[in-house]
Amino acid sequence: MYGVTVRDHMMIAHSFSGEVFGPAQRLHGATYVVDATFRGERLDDDDVLVDIGRATEELHDVLAALTYRNLDDEPDLKGRNTTTEVLAETVALRLVARVRDGAFGDPSPGLSAIVVTLHESHVAWASYEASL
Repeated sequence: MYGVTVRDHMMIAHSFSGEVFGPAQRLHGATYVVDATFRGERLDDDDVLVDIGRATEELHDVLAALTYRNLDDEPDLKGRNTTTEVLAETVALRLVARVRDGAFGDPSPGLSAIVVTLHESHVAWASYEASL
């Protein structure tokens, strides 16, 4: 299995619903380092799984739609606690949609999954894997 990872970051504001979140129920900010790993069993004829430059650009564009936003106001996230897990899923599914819509050009036929990891700190992170 091959893996190509690109990295960016995002800064968001949000709040949580539910006593389990304690003081995080109030509006607060978070900064995440975001890794997107593109996985696949085989390379294309040029020995590439995914173009790293294009993957970097697409990740940046996905994150730009969330960065400096209060996620409580985002229609796509309405009614969900925007936990690190949920945000990893959101970013992964948006990247998958871009691959399927052709934003990556003609990716390797071996590209099979995207794993997004959000690093909340140097000791805590969450990931979501989406199949293609």
